[in-house]
Amino acid sequence: MSIASEYGLRAHSDGDVLAHAIGDALLGALALGDLGKHFPDSDATWRGVSSMMLLETIRGLVAAEGARIVNVDATLIAEAPKIAPYAEVMRANLARALGIEAGRVSVKATTNETLGAVGRGEGIAAMAVASVEVPRR
Repeated sequence: MSIASEYGLRAHSDGDVLAHAIGDALLGALALGDLGKHFPDSDATWRGVSSMMLLETIRGLVAAEGARIVNVDATLIAEAPKIAPYAEVMRANLARALGIEAGRVSVKATTNETLGAVGRGEGIAAMAVASVEVPRR
């Protein structure tokens, strides 16, 4: 899904900052490293790749650990564009990629109150936390 905006993002993959934060949270929950470890920008394989595909791959890594994704909570930080009109579709897309119900995916947005690079509209940021269930060993 793309959101119409006068701004664009420069990135190695598709630049989906929110999906990347969720991916890092899931990898971190199982101490599997980060996106750069699994999808290095030095590898042309990942150039322009869909972040939904990255999340599907991470879902597979979680499953390979015998774990399951319980829920994710993510916040996009940007002055523009407004995210609220797209939040439900974003939740549905993320849930589909993660293999969980949309009710287990939270997508929120806030601004940086014009502070710093994000506040000046020079970029966007995202934060995410993820809960995973790991079977007893």
